Amino acid sequence: MAHIHAPGERTVPETTASSPSGHHWQGRRIGITGVRGALGQALCRQFLLRGAVVVGLSHGPRPEHSEPDHAPQEWRQWTCEQESELDPVLKTLDVLVLNHGINPGGDQRSETITQALTINALSSWRLINRFEAIASEAGCDGKPKELWVNTSEAEVQPALSPGYELSKRLIGQLVSLRWSQRSKAEQRQLRLRKLVLGPFKSNLNPVGIMTADWVARQVLSQAHLGLNLIIVTPNPFTYVLMPLNELGRALYSRLFSRPDP
Repeated sequence: MAHIHAPGERTVPETTASSPSGHHWQGRRIGITGVRGALGQALCRQFLLRGAVVVGLSHGPRPEHSEPDHAPQEWRQWTCEQESELDPVLKTLDVLVLNHGINPGGDQRSETITQALTINALSSWRLINRFEAIASEAGCDGKPKELWVNTSEAEVQPALSPGYELSKRLIGQLVSLRWSQRSKAEQRQLRLRKLVLGPFKSNLNPVGIMTADWVARQVLSQAHLGLNLIIVTPNPFTYVLMPLNELGRALYSRLFSRPDP
């Protein structure tokens, strides 16, 4: 059962002059899974600088933070395969960022692959469906809710980790499937974005080229520009391969789509 921790009583940081897109996120409630990781923390800081209220969604307890003003104002602890217990929190969110994951490296044991598939793909898929249902129930009476899914450029590039690549390609294909099957009404209720990120320094990848803070700034900048396919990587091939990949998946999905029985 998920443990609910009382929200901290800190004020939301004011939007700074260096954050011209701050008004877009001012006062909006942002839920971030994997918020204890390098990118989760970086996204949290960037949203806070733009005046958002951040809800940390993590498998672990709330850690002591050296800079409380850069930490989520609220914290919810949850467990994979118990995603339904997050519904009360999800209903309060304007944006849900699915950012949790593991990298098993070269470990290809059956139990490790199962764990990677469960955490990196199936858990996110269940949360996608739950948040879509919540957005549908809420209707569209203003800005649509948003769902961001961090899939990684491992969708189209090797990551030197077979289990990681397999799980990230699965969730990437599932997001592509949802893109091609959503009606106009569903798109007005919920905006779906995919984050395709290259190697950045983190516990999962200590030799990453980019910094998590730089990646987070680029992600929010591209979101503010209205992009649904957000790519941040030093690899120029990804900027070509990913759009082509999405186009091919969309055409294939629509070609073989059938109405409900």
